[in-house]
Amino acid sequence: MNDKTYSYEICIEGQLAENWSDWFAGSIRHDAATGMTVLTGYFVDQAALFGILTKIHYLNLTLLAVKCLSIQQPSHNS
Repeated sequence: MNDKTYSYEICIEGQLAENWSDWFAGSIRHDAATGMTVLTGYFVDQAALFGILTKIHYLNLTLLAVKCLSIQQPSHNS
């Protein structure tokens, strides 16, 4: 069983409204210099990440980049 949590940054073309953050299960920020939207969120596995990428696809948004920012190991307290 994989108990790791992965933090990803997903860049899409254009500017999404802030209220889309709940729908994408993460935070949204805009890069004024590039005109893109950056989604940041935590995912428990590749299936969860794929779910977000599928939403982006179905909304006909242009995916620019996907980057893994960190991997959090589970804490095991004895």
